[in-house]
Amino acid sequence: MNSTISAGIINFTLDQANGVPVYRQIIRQIENGVLSGRLKTGDRLPTIRSLAVDLKINPNTIAKAYGELEIRGILATQVGSGTYIADKRPEPEEDALEAKIREAVVRFMREMEGLGADKREILRLIEDYGEEQRGDQSR
Repeated sequence: MNSTISAGIINFTLDQANGVPVYRQIIRQIENGVLSGRLKTGDRLPTIRSLAVDLKINPNTIAKAYGELEIRGILATQVGSGTYIADKRPEPEEDALEAKIREAVVRFMREMEGLGADKREILRLIEDYGEEQRGDQSR
């Protein structure tokens, strides 16, 4: 089951069926937010309790994700104030990058198949998109 929740400055999409632990999915999404520039140094993340309520998961799961990111220097917690994006950027590992791409492709394929598109139609749409992008770049 997929669920997407907007939690202030970040949208979390959790897939309970993909085999990746929920806390790892949260970590990846925060890392992706930092790497993409959507999350910037000083941005305040939702509290553990509020995010757990929004995502309908155990607060310990959020605490585990935040704790791991804090140990790695990506998050900083200020008691009484909240949890913030620190100035250290995550370093994407090649395997992790491939896993993120694979996850995105799986989500995309499931969504397209849910809309009734078959693999040939999906490939055609991707090729058309690529041609449009090349055309836009040559202008």
